[in-house]
Amino acid sequence: MTWYTMDTWIVVVGALAGIACAIPGCFLVLRQMSMMGDAISHAVLPGLALAFLITGSRASVTMFIGAALIGLLTAVFTQWISSWGKVERGASMGIVFTTLFAVGLLLIVQAAHHVELDPGCVLYGALELTPLDTVTPLFWLGLGWETPRAFVVLGIITLVNLALLLLFYKEFKISSFDPNLATTLGINAQKMHYLLMSMVAVTTVAAFEAVGSILVIALLIVPAATAYLLTDRLSTMLLLGGGFGVLAAAMGHFLAVWLPEVHGLPDVSSAGLVAVTSGIFFAAAVLLAPRYGMLGKFLNRRPLKKHKAATPLSPEKT
Repeated sequence: MTWYTMDTWIVVVGALAGIACAIPGCFLVLRQMSMMGDAISHAVLPGLALAFLITGSRASVTMFIGAALIGLLTAVFTQWISSWGKVERGASMGIVFTTLFAVGLLLIVQAAHHVELDPGCVLYGALELTPLDTVTPLFWLGLGWETPRAFVVLGIITLVNLALLLLFYKEFKISSFDPNLATTLGINAQKMHYLLMSMVAVTTVAAFEAVGSILVIALLIVPAATAYLLTDRLSTMLLLGGGFGVLAAAMGHFLAVWLPEVHGLPDVSSAGLVAVTSGIFFAAAVLLAPRYGMLGKFLNRRPLKKHKAATPLSPEKT
């Protein structure tokens, strides 16, 4: 198996996507709002298409702004429908994201005729091609190092997410576990909700180029859900979630390189295998997690059964 510098860049970009997605993803899992990540990742498609149709350009800044605004509006619309329409939150998410996703697909097909937009790339990503689109981020310093644009974008988003996490860790933590307590302590739970939704929207858009609007949900939710099964501490969950995202990126691309060469299979999608690897990690946690896994629960029940068997019957039951 041959490993090139390009492969290293692919893994690095995927790892940054995994870390950036794991930060808001952990709070989505804790808030039981995993579907919101899926809703936003699908609903931002109209923002992408409108940006293309209005400007006639695939400029990353325009795409980023349009998609991020629609992603934030998705969270707002979902909240409005749930509150004013007296609709259960899951149903309101389904109403908003399916409608916007359908509108986005129609607009993307229309935009594709004018700006050479590949709908498949938007939906499924092109992780293997990210090293080919390069920029020189430090050109004003006279440094001409060419760096993949996805690395720069995801690096910035990862740093921003980390900064927000450090600045508002207590607020995110309390409002996620007990919004009423947060309000009592003077924390605006509503503002923290919309700040989290903004992080989800921006992170989703940043990860589009790597994994697309469909597979990004695998990086948002699956590593966080895996970490959730392994610990009861939020700080540890965040670290584990980011770690599983990095491991999934590395192992997913390794399998994408190794399987075709060794087993003669046709080329496979690195982003798809990253999602599959994340699912394998989650399945392993479901089975083997010490406390919440199936094996752990089985082993924890055995001493209890032995204790009950050894307990003498009371006089009333003899």
